[in-house]
Amino acid sequence: MALAVVLLSISVLLISPAHSLTCTSQRLTNNKKPYDSCLDLPTLSSYLHYTYNATNSSLSIAFVSTPASPDGWVAWAINPTATGMAGSQALIALKSSGSLVVKTYNISSYSTLTESKLSFQTWDLKAESGASGTTVIYGKLKVPEKAETLNQVWQVGAQVANGHPVKHEFKQANLQAKGPLNLVKKPGSLTPASAPTPGTPGSPGSPGVPSPNRGGQSMIRANVVGLFMGLVLVLVTVSAL
Repeated sequence: MALAVVLLSISVLLISPAHSLTCTSQRLTNNKKPYDSCLDLPTLSSYLHYTYNATNSSLSIAFVSTPASPDGWVAWAINPTATGMAGSQALIALKSSGSLVVKTYNISSYSTLTESKLSFQTWDLKAESGASGTTVIYGKLKVPEKAETLNQVWQVGAQVANGHPVKHEFKQANLQAKGPLNLVKKPGSLTPASAPTPGTPGSPGSPGVPSPNRGGQSMIRANVVGLFMGLVLVLVTVSAL
C-alpha cells in the first residue's frame, strides 16, 4: 500500500500542469531555420515565435494556439492604431473544405467581419495542425520602417460558418489577449493586459509589460523547483516506510 502511494506521488509529479510546454520547448516543422525569439503569451495557451529583419522591415512569425473547439479557429493580429481587436489586421486559421487555411481580415469593427487585404504586405501564409490539438499559423509580413514595438492581439474561437470565423467568447482570458511585441529587445513572458469590460469589446487597454527574462525561462525555473520539492517529499515518504 505504501509503495502504491509513492508511485502515485511520482505519477502526479510527472503529469503536473507545471510541466506544460513553453515556447522554448516547442518543435515547429515548417521552418528550416529556428526563429530568433519566442514568447509565452499570457492567455489562451498561446505562443509566438518570430524573427525580425530590420534590413527590410519584415517579420516572420509562427503563432501557436488551440482552437476553442476542434472545428474552431485561431487568430494572431497586429493593430496599427490601438491595443484591442477592433482595428487590427488579422491572420485567422480555420478549416475550409476540410483543410486548414489562413485568411486575412481587416477588423474594422465587431459588427462586420469581412475577409479582405491587410494594410500591410503579407506572404508565405500557411496553417498546419500541431501537437495536442494546436494550430500553427506561419507567415511573413511587412512592418513599419524602424518600428520598435507593435501592438499584437491573439484570439481563439469555437465555430466557423460559411468559411468565416464566428465571434469568440468575451471571457477574461479573451479580453486580455493583447500586448506589446518588442522587436528590438530580447523578449520576456508577457503579463496579462488590462481588459475592457464585456460591454466595450476591443476598447484600448493597458498592454502587458515584458518581464526581464526570455520567454519560457521563468516558467521552466518554476517547474524545476516544483519538481525538486516534490521529489524531496517522495524521498521523505519512502524513508518513513
